[in-house]
Amino acid sequence: MLRAFRDAFRIPDLRRKIVFTLLLLAVYRLGSTIPTPGVNTAALESATSGGLFGLISLISGGNLSQFSIFALGVLPYITASIVIQLLTTTVPALEKLSKEGEEGRKKINQFTRYAAVGLGTAQALFFSLFITSNPAYVAVGWDPGIFTTIVMVLTQVAGIAFTMWIGERITEVGVGNGISLIITSGIIANYPREIAATGQLLNTEQTSVIRILVFIAVILVTIAGIVYVYQGERRVPVTYARARGGAPTGAVRNMGGQATWLPIKVNQAGVIPVIFASAMLIIPNLIATATATRAPGVNAWIQSNLVFGQPFYLALEALLIFGFTYLYNSVQFDPKRISEQLREAGGFIPGVRPGTPTAEYLGGISGRLSLWGAFFLVVLTILPQIVQRATGITTFQFSGTGLLIIVGVALETLKQLEAQLTVRRYDGFITKGRIRGRLNN
Repeated sequence: MLRAFRDAFRIPDLRRKIVFTLLLLAVYRLGSTIPTPGVNTAALESATSGGLFGLISLISGGNLSQFSIFALGVLPYITASIVIQLLTTTVPALEKLSKEGEEGRKKINQFTRYAAVGLGTAQALFFSLFITSNPAYVAVGWDPGIFTTIVMVLTQVAGIAFTMWIGERITEVGVGNGISLIITSGIIANYPREIAATGQLLNTEQTSVIRILVFIAVILVTIAGIVYVYQGERRVPVTYARARGGAPTGAVRNMGGQATWLPIKVNQAGVIPVIFASAMLIIPNLIATATATRAPGVNAWIQSNLVFGQPFYLALEALLIFGFTYLYNSVQFDPKRISEQLREAGGFIPGVRPGTPTAEYLGGISGRLSLWGAFFLVVLTILPQIVQRATGITTFQFSGTGLLIIVGVALETLKQLEAQLTVRRYDGFITKGRIRGRLNN
C-alpha cells in the first residue's frame, strides 16, 4: 500500500493534491502556535493534563494545553457530526433528507456546520470561564473580566470556522479526509517533543534502555493489532434473485443472479465510545471540586479511587466503554432497516428467511462483533496506562486512542490514493485504446 504514495507523486494531478494538502496542514499547525490573547500557557498546561482535558488536548494536537487560536479545532464539528448522525436515524425529517442523494447530503452538512458553530461557542465559553476563574491561568497585566472572556470566545469561534474551512478544502481539493488529517497532524505534531523528553530521561538515567525498548515493542505490537482489527470484518453473503429482462428479439430471458456480501466491521464505533466514557468520567472530578469543603469525605474517596490510572477508575472506564459501544452500534447498525432494504432490492442471505429472521440473524452477528470491538477498545485504553506505570515513561503520550486515529486515517488515505490511481490508469487505458482504434481505421 505504501507504493501508492510513490506512484501518486508521479502523476501531476495527484502531486498537486498532496502538496495542496500539506500546505493547508502547515497553515493549521502555524495557527496552533499562536496563543489566545490573555492566557498563560505554562500555567494552563498542567491544568489540562489527564482525564477528558488530556484526551481533548491529545486530539487537538496539544492546542488545548496552550489554548491557541485553534484550541478547540475540529472537536465541535466532530461532536456535531455525531449528534446529527444519531438524529438522522431517529428524526424522520433528517432521515428523509439523508435519502435525497447529493442535495440532501449538502443540507445535512450545512446543519452540521451550524451546529458545530453553536456547540463551539458553548465550549469556548466553558473553557474561557475555566481559565479566567483562576488568576494563575491569566497572563500578567490582563484583567480576567468580561472583556477577556469575550475576546477568548470570539477567537475560538473564528478558529473553529477557519479549521472547518481547511478541512473542507482538503476534502474537496486535496487528497480527502480533511477533518481526519487535521486531527492526525495534531497528534503527530507532539511526537518530536515527547521523543526528545524521553531521550532526556535516558540521559539523566531516570530510565533504562531495556524499559525504552519494551515501551517501543509494545507500541509496535499495538499498531499491528490496530491494523489487524481495523481491517477485520465479517462478510455476510448476500444473493440477489434472478432478474428478468427483455431480449433484443422481444422475448423474455432470464439474467443470472448476483452474489455479493454485506461487510460488518469488528470495530464499528471507532473511538466514539472512548470519548463518551472519558466525558462521563470527568463528572466525579467536578463533584469532588464541588464537595471539597462541604463533604470532605466524598472528596477524599473520589480523589483516591476515581483518579486517572487507579484500578477502580480503569474498571469503571472499561464498563462505560462496553456500554457506549453497544449503544452506538445499535444506533449505527439497524438490522431491521437493512433487512428491509435487502428485501426491497431482491436480496437475501442464503439459508435465512427474509424479514424478521434476517434482522435477527444480522442483529446476532452485530452483537458478537460489538463484544469484540468493545474489548479491543478497552485494551487500547487501559494498556497504555499500565505500560506507562510499569516502565515509568510518562514523557511520551502513548495513547491507544491516538494510535487508532493515526492508523485508521493512514489506511483510509492510502485506500483513496489507490482508488484515484486505479481510475487514472483505467482512463489512460481507455484513451490509448481509442487512439489505437482510430489509427487502425
